[in-house]
Amino acid sequence: MTFKALLATRIERTVTVDLIDMSDEQLMDGDVSIDVDYSTVNYKDGLALAGRPGVIQRYPLVPGIDLAGTVTQSSHAGYVAGDRVVLNGWGLSQTHHGGYAQKARVNGDWLVKLPGSISTRDAMAIGTAGYTAMLCILALEHNGITPDRGPVLVTGANGGVGSVAILVLSRLGYRVIASTGRLEESDYLTALGAAEIIDRKTLSEAGPPIAAPKWAAAVDSVGSTTLANVLAQTDYRGAVAACGLAQGVDLPGSVFPFILRNVTLAGIDSVNAPFESRARAWDRLARDLDLSKLATTVTQVGLADVPAVGSAILEGKVRGRTVVDVNG
Repeated sequence: MTFKALLATRIERTVTVDLIDMSDEQLMDGDVSIDVDYSTVNYKDGLALAGRPGVIQRYPLVPGIDLAGTVTQSSHAGYVAGDRVVLNGWGLSQTHHGGYAQKARVNGDWLVKLPGSISTRDAMAIGTAGYTAMLCILALEHNGITPDRGPVLVTGANGGVGSVAILVLSRLGYRVIASTGRLEESDYLTALGAAEIIDRKTLSEAGPPIAAPKWAAAVDSVGSTTLANVLAQTDYRGAVAACGLAQGVDLPGSVFPFILRNVTLAGIDSVNAPFESRARAWDRLARDLDLSKLATTVTQVGLADVPAVGSAILEGKVRGRTVVDVNG
């Protein structure tokens, strides 16, 4: 029997992504087999689908850094047939077949059992973007950021990380400032829980190495000059969780925020985070994320639609979260 999958192939410098029929024999090694229900499209998926270097490291490969589904076979001590599981990152879409297929075979150490209140579709509405947002929030909490400390800035607010960060932070009682390049989406951001909307242009152009403080903390998915300006305007003993590079990989700032204001820059890696961090993040998402509000941010597509969505996300044209029904 065969199943549907998107397969990325490369000939010289050209990468193509095609919907094909695969067989179980083409799956990679692993001790857990899964019937996949849903995947999603993150910014990193857009990079992979476009053939950008640094994501897919071997070809041919099934892209998709996320999947959620049900275990069908397992020789791993932690999982049995029938378990509902989620997988974010690890080797998916880099060296191991990813989530854009109806079946997967993976290393059980990469998996997390889904909390009972989160369906497999909910899990992919959250996806790596939402799971990363929660890792950011946990990092801010670890550094002593509480709602009474002051507002929290969220950059890239219309994206997946930004949308979930706003939802969770506002529910926890933080005053959220949302930075976006699409001010026409202000109503959307306000509905998520943002108390104030600012134009990303105020952060994306070069500024002073340190400036008047405007927020106690920030979740940044943009990087580059934006991150430098965010740090420069963070209050004393504040914290910034950095998880993205939409503007660039450079950081053209200074040490002033760190040595004059004792600001903490917390780097967030979602790909290789240990199991304990993953499980804690998913438990907190089950508790602190309003799934009904999250549903208002979701667009659902099929496997054949994924390449187009990947292009749109790189162009900044995707709002919220995209769920991929791999069986639709």
